[in-house]
Amino acid sequence: MTRIPVLCYHRVGGPLELGVTRVPRSVFERQMRALVERGWHTLTLAQYTAALASHTPHPTPPQSFLLTFDDGYASLVEEAYPILADLGLTATTFLITDYVGGINGWDMRYTWRRLPHLSWDQVDQWRGRGFDFASHTATHARLTWLEDAQAEEELTRSRSSVVERLGAAAGHAVAYPFGAADERVVKLARRAGYEIGFGGVRGDHGDPLLLPRVPAYMWDVGDVPFGLRSDGIGAVGRFVAHVANRCAVGTSLMRAALS
Repeated sequence: MTRIPVLCYHRVGGPLELGVTRVPRSVFERQMRALVERGWHTLTLAQYTAALASHTPHPTPPQSFLLTFDDGYASLVEEAYPILADLGLTATTFLITDYVGGINGWDMRYTWRRLPHLSWDQVDQWRGRGFDFASHTATHARLTWLEDAQAEEELTRSRSSVVERLGAAAGHAVAYPFGAADERVVKLARRAGYEIGFGGVRGDHGDPLLLPRVPAYMWDVGDVPFGLRSDGIGAVGRFVAHVANRCAVGTSLMRAALS
C-alpha cells in the first residue's frame, strides 16, 4: 500500500488551554507556508483514497500529504482555513457529529469557556471551497472501552449524519477518537460502512481501516512538522507524539469518573 503521510491538527489559535492540542496561528501559518515553499502538496480525501488504492510506491504529485483536523472547532474558519485557501492547500476535518453547531461539552474544560464547533452551514461553505469533512464518531467516546453495540452506534450514527448532510462520499472515512482502535473496532467500522479509518501514530499501513496519523501538538513548532520529517528529529518527534496520544487516556478516565 502506498505510504502517504497524514498530519493531524486539533485546535489552531483561539484561547489558550491547559492541554497540548492548541497550535498558535502564527506557527501553523509559518509551517504551511514553509511546506509550500519546499514543494509539498495537500491531497483531497478522494485523491488520498485513490492513491492508496493505486498500490504505487509514490503518490502523484510527489511530496504529497493529507492534512486533517480532528473535532471540527469553529475557530478553524478564522484561524486555519483562510490560510490554507490562500496557499492553495486543502484539508479534511473530522466532525463529532452530535456536537456540530454546539460546544465541546464532550471534553474536559481545558479552556476558561467552552469552545464552539463548526455549524453545518460553515461546513457547507468550506466544502464549496474544496475542503472535505468526514466522521469523528457521534460523541468522541473512546471506542475501545465500549461494548460492541455502543461502539457500533457511535460509528453508525455519525456516518449516517455526514451522509445525510454531505452526501455518500463523506461517509467512507472515519478518524477514531484519541487514535484508539483495535481489531474489534476496525471490524465494527467496516461493518458500519467505512472504507478507510485513521488510528494513532503507530497505525497499520497495511490495513486501510487502521491508517497512521501524526498529531501536531503545541511543541511541534518547526517549519516542517514531525510527521513530514524523515530525519532523527522527526523520528523522536513522532515518538513523543505517540506517547502524548497514549496519555490522552487521562481525559477518558476523567470523563468517565465525572459521568
